[in-house]
Amino acid sequence: MPRMLDVSDEVRAEIGDEEADRLLAGETAPGSYDCTSCRTPGDSEQERTSTVLFIGDETAVLAFAHSGCLPSQVVQVTEEQLRGAVKSIAGDTGGMVSDQSAPEPAVLGVTSGLVLIAGELHPALVVEPTAPIARAGTTGSGDDFLPLLTEQGFMPLADLSAVPPVLHGWSVLLAVGQLHAVLQPGANGGQPVAWWQAHQPLQVTDPWRAAANKHQQVLMFAAPVGSIGRQPREDLMRDALDKAAATGVLVGAALPLAGT
Repeated sequence: MPRMLDVSDEVRAEIGDEEADRLLAGETAPGSYDCTSCRTPGDSEQERTSTVLFIGDETAVLAFAHSGCLPSQVVQVTEEQLRGAVKSIAGDTGGMVSDQSAPEPAVLGVTSGLVLIAGELHPALVVEPTAPIARAGTTGSGDDFLPLLTEQGFMPLADLSAVPPVLHGWSVLLAVGQLHAVLQPGANGGQPVAWWQAHQPLQVTDPWRAAANKHQQVLMFAAPVGSIGRQPREDLMRDALDKAAATGVLVGAALPLAGT
């Protein structure tokens, strides 16, 4: 039976016309599936379904998502991320999470949590390096973390009374119900590349994921080393964010989900 599948031009270009046509005809597409974004069941015979192709260094995995959660697209990931995504298909639940990833030369700490703004809960990522970050090609002990982000379009925040503006071109990759990466625009309009990526897909709470799917965006806040700290609870994280904003060391933006 034909499936209600969306196969984007970029996905078709990667998998070939023959495979794309077989998917659309229902020969190789599943009827029921678990959405790779929200992890709830879907049915490609009854509702619009997106094909999402994850491409690693050596392998690729085709996944399916509700069209309302993700558009059909190609997502470049590392081979390690791809293996992690395959292993996590069964899914897990988890609480508020923190991760330390180590891209050279900086080390970024990323914490997820819900932030209350204007009476509504929003999913947020808080990014804080573990050491000062210098601009590439410079020497010395200066910290250019915030200037580098404001040059990319992140806005200085004096308080958290309103949701920061959307930063188009950047996005948060939430796949297989887990957090994989923060993506930034590729060079010369190419495929988005990872600005930060988890060593392993990070678990997020069900309320965080539900809020992300509701708003179709994630708020990202960033502050220099020592401004926020590794807060174990969301109320403590919010207090630290308010203090960072009040002292003029917080920037932020709303990032669309999954490269949209």
